[in-house]
Amino acid sequence: MAGVFITFEGIDGCGKSTQLRLLASELRVRGIDVVTTREPGGTTLGLKLRAALLDVQEQVDPLAELLVFAADRAQHVRTVLRPSLAAGKVVMSDRYADATVAYQGSGRGFSPELINEIVQLATEGLKPDLTLLFDLSVPESAVRTRRRNKAKHSDRLDREHHEFHMRVRDAYLDIAKANPDRVRLIDARGSVQETQQLVMDIVLPFLNDRGVIATIGQ
Repeated sequence: MAGVFITFEGIDGCGKSTQLRLLASELRVRGIDVVTTREPGGTTLGLKLRAALLDVQEQVDPLAELLVFAADRAQHVRTVLRPSLAAGKVVMSDRYADATVAYQGSGRGFSPELINEIVQLATEGLKPDLTLLFDLSVPESAVRTRRRNKAKHSDRLDREHHEFHMRVRDAYLDIAKANPDRVRLIDARGSVQETQQLVMDIVLPFLNDRGVIATIGQ
């Protein structure tokens, strides 16, 4: 059986990382072989690149940022994603190519043509089967991010201005409109439990249709 590739996207503070962990736990209880990963940082090389990209003390040129994210993704695709999918596993990634379209494309202002070319080069055309886009307003995102950062250091992207995050959110919403068969929009304003139920209502039927779950509720 072919593997299934699910990505989790959204602006900072939307709760996608928490929802990925919760979904992975639920699926493993059901006996499903799940691989969880992230971008940047899903490989040993990626961890080093992540530290350089997100360190608030590091001044990273926008073009360098774009190319380093692409390098991280190329390594990720070839060493983690494709092998896991070939083994028939359910692969769930915290961010993928849509993040480059939103953050480096709209956020940094690079042209769609350049972004598409670099994404294609890094991914070799590997696309998610399903993308969960957790939508949250930028003001609410800022509140959650500040709350989260009391427990740990903020990263470089957390420090970007309001207009940057507005452009990123708008780009994500445009991605959802342009890809209705792949991207499912999730209202992330509710509690963790409420959002988790929305995720389960989408993912379980999807995996059932793919033959991953024989009967929903088992």
